[in-house]
Amino acid sequence: MIKILKRSKKVAFNIDEFFDKIETASLNFSSGIAYYLRNDLDQFSQNLQTLNQLEKEADAIQRKIENDFYQHALMPNYAGDIVLLLENADDLIDIANNVLTQFDVENPHIPQSLQNDFIELNNLASNSVKDVIPAARIFFTSPNEVKDRVQKVLFYNRECTAYGNKTKKKIFQEMNSLQLAEKVHLRYFVNNIESMSDKAKILAHQLSSLVIKIKM
Repeated sequence: MIKILKRSKKVAFNIDEFFDKIETASLNFSSGIAYYLRNDLDQFSQNLQTLNQLEKEADAIQRKIENDFYQHALMPNYAGDIVLLLENADDLIDIANNVLTQFDVENPHIPQSLQNDFIELNNLASNSVKDVIPAARIFFTSPNEVKDRVQKVLFYNRECTAYGNKTKKKIFQEMNSLQLAEKVHLRYFVNNIESMSDKAKILAHQLSSLVIKIKM
């Protein structure tokens, strides 16, 4: 276990609570997309409201943790890296909130022939996030176990990217009934969903680098 968590129960509690918020947000993102695709807009709106609240709560907790690290000189050799890790983790909520907000504002029409593609893309993006949160948690308690979890994140990210490209190819090359503007709009939302997985990948790489640093 990283020594700071042995010394400071307050910091350990805040870190755990912070990742609870991220994890809950990722579940709300995944189910929010699913509700939108099923045209259950009431439930979709509820997920978006929940994400707004989680974003505020996570930001407040993040500030507490950062203040503790800097004001009390906790892990001075790695404080900057830890703060950046938390910022990237918090970005997951920001992205989730932004993506659902764009669905809410722009109300894209997802053709029936693309429903399954968006469902699968959502699942892959959500799996990336679902695996990176435990990896981030375990970094603070058992850094040696991070590697295996990170590999799962990178696997799902590759799958998400490949499936996103497949979906965009289908939109532009097979859906001849759509206008170019409609195709571009659909591509935009494919990219938005993929962005969750891409941020999980960034977080996974950062975790790997941090594990190497603390072993040096």
